[in-house]
Amino acid sequence: MHEKVDYRRIPRCISSLLTLALALIGGGVPGVAEAAPVAPKVLVITMFKHEVGNWLEKEALEHKTAIDGLSEAFPDLSCNDKGLCLITTSVGYANAASSVSVLVLSDEVDLSKTYILIAGIAGIDPQNGTLGSAMWARYAVDGGLQWRIDDRKVLDEWTSGQFGMFAKAQGEKPGSQYGTEVYHLNEALTGRAFELSKDVELADSDGAKAYRQNYPEEAAKAASTVGICDTVSADQWRHGVKLSAAMNDWAKLLTNGAADYCTTQQEGNATLTALARGAKFGRVDMDRVAILRTASNFDQPYPGQVPQDSINANSGGFGPALTNAYRVGKAFSDAVIGDWDAWAGGIPAK
Repeated sequence: MHEKVDYRRIPRCISSLLTLALALIGGGVPGVAEAAPVAPKVLVITMFKHEVGNWLEKEALEHKTAIDGLSEAFPDLSCNDKGLCLITTSVGYANAASSVSVLVLSDEVDLSKTYILIAGIAGIDPQNGTLGSAMWARYAVDGGLQWRIDDRKVLDEWTSGQFGMFAKAQGEKPGSQYGTEVYHLNEALTGRAFELSKDVELADSDGAKAYRQNYPEEAAKAASTVGICDTVSADQWRHGVKLSAAMNDWAKLLTNGAADYCTTQQEGNATLTALARGAKFGRVDMDRVAILRTASNFDQPYPGQVPQDSINANSGGFGPALTNAYRVGKAFSDAVIGDWDAWAGGIPAK
């Protein structure tokens, strides 16, 4: 008589091998039923604890699935009964790429038909928007994959010390060295997401209303809105009028003038790279990926303000940006989940 094995005490990797072996010989693991993978209708990807708060509190994401390799601070995929799920990657390129990669590769999750919403806060160019605004992206451009020389030593005709790798001068478009410099998201999905969310009531604050008035740009002074413009990713936080202009020039250079830079954030291209790797073998559909970034701060000081004060300013935008990422993202996720029969096969006609 064989001694009864407590399979719960076997490490997951060994247990999985044992399960496979028993299945191949026609056996089975007593008392263990193989669960179907979680198949979200919508997956929200957030980056840090403040971005996840509204989703967890208001969407009843009570079903937890531990995924080996996710951030130690956020080890679970959280889902509700409707088909909405969420992960939090932790901030920065390394964390985002690592967390999303292990999720994509996990056999506990099926993302092949999932709409993926990357939703978080960002800085914004005052030429394009204001605090609390919610911007859907068509392009995600990597702002870090450039050469940079001492700004104090640049040629007079250059606007900054940044230029393309292996390019000889600023404004010369480099050949793609990495393959991750630009992602062009599905514009049909971006446009549909905008249409579904453009009339969402956005949160604001007295602090944000007052702080906006320091800026001369009409877009910066105006009330927050939902819009479409493009995003630049980089681990390094950039701040300043010239750096903002350089990022706009860089985005236009890499997209032959198509991109309209407005938001700056850390994780976009890293997250998209991990998703794109999974798409190559059918685990993700890149046509179902959307990026939403909401403005918590401006990417440059107002006239007379020094950059170091601006980047550390309490502008009043942080709270509204968090709330609006949820409100606007929810308008999209609710529409998809609420009419899943129409969305399951692809983006429906209006």
